[in-house]
Amino acid sequence: MSPEHVVRAWFRRVWEQGEEAAIDELLAPTAIAHGLPTPDGRAMIGPEAFKPFFRSFRSAFSDLRVAVTHAATEGTLCAVRCEVSGVHSGDGLGIPASGRPVAFSGMTFVRVEGGQIQEGWNSYDFLDLYRQLGIVAI
Repeated sequence: MSPEHVVRAWFRRVWEQGEEAAIDELLAPTAIAHGLPTPDGRAMIGPEAFKPFFRSFRSAFSDLRVAVTHAATEGTLCAVRCEVSGVHSGDGLGIPASGRPVAFSGMTFVRVEGGQIQEGWNSYDFLDLYRQLGIVAI
């Protein structure tokens, strides 16, 4: 499977379909995920470190959609730009569900080897998401 196919499968199966088992299939045991919110600000290493973030985010939003609008691949690397949308229908972010629709964008740069994500660098506009939820005012 090409790096782009792996990345597109990741967003479709893990994020849109909520298929937690796909995390173990598509994310290498030693994979490093940079740029996602963690309590200590450090990168997540491996599927078990990633799953709490996945569960929290998925439980906070229903009708989650991730549209990969652009993709570029060079060798084992794939960069994608995404448009994310959903409805804040759960308290997975530690705040009560607001019922508000949200939409924000971001980019992920991924290294894929052996059909699995080995390392990913994420840059998503979580500030815009938090603004839409009323967590921060700007």
